[in-house]
Amino acid sequence: MVRDYRQATWDEELEGDCRELIRLALREDLRDRGDLTSAAVVDAEARGTVQMVTRQAGVVCGLRIPPLVIAALGCEVTWTATASDGDAIQAGDQLGQLTGTVRGLLTAERLILNLASRLSGVATLTRAYVDAVAGTGARVYDTRKTTPGYRRLEKYAVRCGGGMNHRLGLCDGWLIKDNHLGHMATASADAPAGPRQAVEQAIRHRAALADSEETLVEVEVDTLEQFDEALAAEPDVVLLDNMACDILRTAVARRDAARSATTLEASGGVNLQTIRAIAETGVERISVGALTHQAVSLDIGLDWSTS
Repeated sequence: MVRDYRQATWDEELEGDCRELIRLALREDLRDRGDLTSAAVVDAEARGTVQMVTRQAGVVCGLRIPPLVIAALGCEVTWTATASDGDAIQAGDQLGQLTGTVRGLLTAERLILNLASRLSGVATLTRAYVDAVAGTGARVYDTRKTTPGYRRLEKYAVRCGGGMNHRLGLCDGWLIKDNHLGHMATASADAPAGPRQAVEQAIRHRAALADSEETLVEVEVDTLEQFDEALAAEPDVVLLDNMACDILRTAVARRDAARSATTLEASGGVNLQTIRAIAETGVERISVGALTHQAVSLDIGLDWSTS
């Protein structure tokens, strides 16, 4: 089985991030004054029910969030999900139901929708990219181009959309980028270091750390000359940055001819129009920053129940 980076799941660490974001969002909305409008026009004893409904087709994500918002507000509201994160949804589908005090429902409404809409947008866009490479053997990965503070949530949404997670953080693997190589090339005039030396240093660093033997060493290259040099050091992954498809095919052929176990990843210039051709070159991985930095929130709303 091919080793990979740590993948985001809904665990205590991710839920902790979510609780912190909820705390900040409620501070933005309420400060020390609360929901002024609801306090003025809604009776404190009034109760009601709202349905969470999607206005668009897509992939839903964020249905674990309403109970966390309710708990942070301390309001008398209950949540019942009728869908699950990762489900394909159609316009008009009901995703869940909130029942309780009307004041609590109105105060929680926007925060719940903001978070679920954002994460569902990421999951939906990811599914489109995953569908675009179906049958090629290539897997779609995200990047660290995420909203600060939202990283684990957005990467969880990528997983719900069928994508894979690249590093969750700088602590999750060795990825030698062009700027690392640029520094190393100028650090010593007598013996400038290149991709091979950088990979060898990273592999030695991994060996010196406890519990890191399964952590990946990856290096970014932007020419075939750099690729050949990097491949000789046997990194786990070589990232082929901004290479045309014919160059990608050449790199795959050279890797295969060398009988190397190194996995190849393409990045740069990837969109829904280009990703299929990139996948058909034979690379195993394609990293796409757009999954998180270009996703548009899915339109999800709350409808009051008339029953």
